[in-house]
Amino acid sequence: MKRRSFFKKTFRWVAGLGLVTGLYSWQIEPFWMQFVHVKMPLKNLPDSLVGKTVMQISDVHIGNSFDYQYIIDSFKEAQELHPDFVVYTGDYVTYEDDEQISQLQDVLQNVVKGSLGTIGILGNHDYGIDFVEDDVAQKITKSLEDVGVTMLRNDAVEINGLNFLGMDDFWGSNFYPEKATGKYNPEKANITLCHNPDVCDLPVWNNFEGWILSGHTHGGQVKPPFLPALILPVKNKNYDAGIKDLKDGRTLYINSALGCLRQVRFNVRPEITVFELTKEV
Repeated sequence: MKRRSFFKKTFRWVAGLGLVTGLYSWQIEPFWMQFVHVKMPLKNLPDSLVGKTVMQISDVHIGNSFDYQYIIDSFKEAQELHPDFVVYTGDYVTYEDDEQISQLQDVLQNVVKGSLGTIGILGNHDYGIDFVEDDVAQKITKSLEDVGVTMLRNDAVEINGLNFLGMDDFWGSNFYPEKATGKYNPEKANITLCHNPDVCDLPVWNNFEGWILSGHTHGGQVKPPFLPALILPVKNKNYDAGIKDLKDGRTLYINSALGCLRQVRFNVRPEITVFELTKEV
């Protein structure tokens, strides 16, 4: 009887822990946004930009899969930091139909903009179902441009001596990265926006040196303590989240996403990254 009682109590304890963990992963962590602060040393950074901030927002995934009022609230909180630059690294929607375009436009009424510049690129989900709908990509691009986001589709823009290169998505139909890296200027400070970090392993970089800001992985969204993320949508499983020194003059940062494809997160809180620009020593 004592043994049976022990097993009953153990089962109840495990079941209770599972229920609490499930509720936490569903109702708390997906909305527990954090600001992650990172130093960004850059070669050739103008003195006037030392101490300025670059805010990265990635993978907001507006749609019907979770309550995106949280994204609006996060945008309002981010605005209070008064960033100098804001970059968006793709996956603005989880596309089902054109309702998501309208939903995105509602959210963009609270778009976070930098005092010096606001730049964006597209992600794979911005190409609609199966990532093949160019008209969806065009609608999303226009929605962002209409609120003052400079969209880079295999292009570059220089702002106050800081050269931003922006690639279209690796899995989309407009992936011509050499058009962006062809505008790399080794005499300037350079930042590349590239949604999918797997692109870092392709021979398209034109001797680029600088930082690469990516998203796409969501950090796996679910990561058991002390273990790797269970699912990562990349070929290079080292590309999970955070800073990756690529050992060739490139530093990759993978943002863990502000939104989510499905409303579940565990041990991978949503983030907005705030980089402080410094001179490379």
